[in-house]
Amino acid sequence: MATIKDIADKAGVSPATVSRVLNYDPDLSVGQETKQKIFEAAESLNYTKHKKKRREQLVIRLVQWHDTAEELADLYYLAIRLGIEKKAEELNILLLKEPLDQLSETTAAGTIALGKFDPKQIRLLEKLAGTLLFVDTNDTIHGHDSLVVDFTQSIEQVIDHFIQEKHEKIAILSGIEYTKRSNYEIADPRFKAFKERLTQLKLYRENYHLQGTFTVEGGYQAMNQFLAKENDYPTALFASSDALAIGAMRAIQEHGLSIPEDISVIGFNDVSVAKYVSPALTTIRVYTEWMGELAVLTLVDLIKEQPPVSKRIVLATELILRQSTLKTNESL
Repeated sequence: MATIKDIADKAGVSPATVSRVLNYDPDLSVGQETKQKIFEAAESLNYTKHKKKRREQLVIRLVQWHDTAEELADLYYLAIRLGIEKKAEELNILLLKEPLDQLSETTAAGTIALGKFDPKQIRLLEKLAGTLLFVDTNDTIHGHDSLVVDFTQSIEQVIDHFIQEKHEKIAILSGIEYTKRSNYEIADPRFKAFKERLTQLKLYRENYHLQGTFTVEGGYQAMNQFLAKENDYPTALFASSDALAIGAMRAIQEHGLSIPEDISVIGFNDVSVAKYVSPALTTIRVYTEWMGELAVLTLVDLIKEQPPVSKRIVLATELILRQSTLKTNESL
């Protein structure tokens, strides 16, 4: 049988930390990542005392769409994942984090599929034992439970604010993304809602639709190319993520334009850095960490009692006013 020291050496922590983690010391304050390293080390070294304790836990699987580098490029999924990990730790749930192309045969009571998945990938997830919950993918049409953001309400908040500020030349910088391996293009639901609403108001202009990957660089490149060829620029811009918005703001400023005097900018997500850019970014707040926590609670409820039909939980958003739009007096 492996010793505490063997596990400590494999996990890169002290033997005392290993002992306290494996004994579920409630006063121990270490991160979920450290705990996961210890649990994985113990499992791989066949630490039987740990395995006996682990069988008493509820085990759920988290299948992540983004890898670490992609999470850092756009913090939306990172924040949701942290919420999932936090709630799992609070409920003493063992969380198995696995990428889609490295699914293990470990039995789990349920799976949270976080991200965007094409039909082929969904069929692969369906083969997993236990309850399946999609987060940020709506697949109720195929009988799957899902937890999603209300993009229609979000866009209404954005456009209502721009209209209130007397803007008529309103642009959108929508996101471009694809599923992994199969490169299945994912339509940006924010653009669909944006186009429908502005068309109703007779304000939609095709040349004011910009596109970029969901990164700061993607936003910068899209806005830079647009301003390099267009003299008739919009007075208001909505970006489908804060990363896109921050990149666009840099391009706007490099072209000698001021924010918000020349172009007001609104982002989406309200990631931690949004309040620290200059000017501070007005954005749609998605309660991402709470969304992750709710995903765990929802999955636990579904494991206990599966409803007769699939359900979709739709989460509202909130407009957070800061200095990148004209109403700076309401931003603090």
